[in-house]
Amino acid sequence: MSEKESISEEVATLGGGCFWCLDAIYSQVKGVNQVIVGFAGGNAANPTYKQVSYGNTGHAEVVQISFNPSVITYKEILEIFFEIHDPTTPNRQGNDIGPQYRSIILYHSLEQKKIAETMIKELNASGRWEKPIVTELKQYDQFYVAEDYHQKYFQKNPNQGYCKLVISPKVEKFKKQFSFLLQ
Repeated sequence: MSEKESISEEVATLGGGCFWCLDAIYSQVKGVNQVIVGFAGGNAANPTYKQVSYGNTGHAEVVQISFNPSVITYKEILEIFFEIHDPTTPNRQGNDIGPQYRSIILYHSLEQKKIAETMIKELNASGRWEKPIVTELKQYDQFYVAEDYHQKYFQKNPNQGYCKLVISPKVEKFKKQFSFLLQ
C-alpha cells in the first residue's frame, strides 16, 4: 500500500459558535466528503439540542468533518476555522452566548494536536487579534449527532432570519477569501 492510499480520509471535529455556520461553509470546501453537526466536549451521554442549549451539559455545538487529506490538509481546515469565527471570545460568538458556543478543537491524533498548537501560537504571535486566542484544545472523546433538522440547516432554510442575517454574510466572506478551496 502506498503512502497516498494509506490515508484516504481524516476527521476533524471543531466548534466555533453555531454549528449551522460551520456546516454551511465546510460543506462547500473541496476535499470535504461529509459534514455532520452535533455535540462534543461535554459530560452527558446522548444530549439533545435542548439540553445542550441550556449550557449545562458541557458540550459545544460542533461539526465533524470527514475530508481527504490529499486534497485539503488539516492545517487548511484550521485556517478556515480561524477565519470564520472569533477565537478570542470565551463562550460566545456574536449574539450566541454560552459554553455551547465556545471555540474548541477536538483533536483526533497527536499530529492534529501539534498542528493546532502551532497554529494557535503563530496566530497569537501575529497580533492579528487584540486579545489572545481562547480556543479550547481537547482530545476527541465522543461525538453525538444532532437531530436531523439541524443537518444542512442553511441549505434547507436559506431564507430563515438567522440564515439570512448571520450565516449568509459569513458564507459570502468565505467564498471571497477562500475561492480557491471551493468545490
